[in-house]
Amino acid sequence: MRTLLITRLKWLILGLASIVIFTYCDEDNSDDQPKDPDTAPIVSVDRFSDDAAVLMKRSENSVLPGANEPINFDQGDFITQGFGPNGEIVKYYNFDVQPLAPAPIYMFYKDGSMDPIADQLSVINVIPGDVGYNDFWIIYKVIVPDNYIANTITSVEDIIDKGYEIEITKTLVNCPVVPQGSTANLRLGNETNEIDRGWYKDEIVYYFTFMEADLETTPSNLNPISPIYVTFNINPDDMNPDSGPPSGSVTEPGSLQTHNVLATLPDDADYSPLWSVHVYDNADFDNVMDLQTAQAANILAEGVMYVNCPVVYIGD
Repeated sequence: MRTLLITRLKWLILGLASIVIFTYCDEDNSDDQPKDPDTAPIVSVDRFSDDAAVLMKRSENSVLPGANEPINFDQGDFITQGFGPNGEIVKYYNFDVQPLAPAPIYMFYKDGSMDPIADQLSVINVIPGDVGYNDFWIIYKVIVPDNYIANTITSVEDIIDKGYEIEITKTLVNCPVVPQGSTANLRLGNETNEIDRGWYKDEIVYYFTFMEADLETTPSNLNPISPIYVTFNINPDDMNPDSGPPSGSVTEPGSLQTHNVLATLPDDADYSPLWSVHVYDNADFDNVMDLQTAQAANILAEGVMYVNCPVVYIGD
């Protein structure tokens, strides 16, 4: 009997040891440890592939930067000088065509806090070329426990696995994803012009942030839009593939000044950097100097595409 009791006691001790070992390993699971953004792999980004681009495809313009090559948005066709509604000189970046439906960006909050967790990078689940990608992001607030450590969560899959509460807001942010080292130095708001970092499927992704105006989704949960009136060197013609956008915007002789006219500016309540493109006849170029003259021009087409063009300069 004594031998049987000793044997059972040994098995009980071994069983408890196994439980302790299992629990220790589970707590030490690398998936639950914070990741270092400085040493994490960097995702490959290509804004000019046929899958990602509409107006700026490398297959149609070989001078565009390659995948992962830094982009200087302060030069060439990436920045345009036009007019505001009252004839103001404006400059805006060109980030190509974007859909109306925003993509989710996940930001992390502790319960009851109004401020995101310091040092935790935002999380996205799509990049240029992915189905559903958009430069415009609707903020999803992820509510995490008080003992949460920044950058433990680095993917949407992690968020779902943890079952954290998610609050969907109406707040939009304009954050084009770009290759590491890209530059866009102009801003109209108070935000930094430095490149930001986030997480995409456990890898680091880089993006710009433009905050020249507060943005919210429409009642239909879409991006708001505002008109822009533009004209091209060759009026759009379905029979001529070089017409319209490929021919470039008309500019004043010896100048970068176009007569593209924005209907709204960032201080206007109905402003949006997602412009609904209205095309006017280039024969009216000299007559168009502001919104009133743009609307009086011969309009060839309305709402032909939606382009992300944040305003970054307003002059006299």
